[in-house]
Amino acid sequence: MQLVNIGFGNVVAVSKIVSVVSPESAPLKRLVQDYRERGSLVDATFGRRTRSIIITDGNLAVLSAVAPETIAGRISGKEV
Repeated sequence: MQLVNIGFGNVVAVSKIVSVVSPESAPLKRLVQDYRERGSLVDATFGRRTRSIIITDGNLAVLSAVAPETIAGRISGKEV
């Protein structure tokens, strides 16, 4: 199983990731709120600003303080 570091020692299984997106748009902010209300949101920002939302195939969303470009680089093996 390949894992990717999403910041502060937290990791996510690469095989479970569906998308990594920036949380700047209103529709994505609503999406995060929906996940929060369902109890399917994991906040791994440690109080920092949310820079990316990781959507998994297990109906779960993970908030990260690491930029989407950085996470994509880590997944592909090219650290940004």
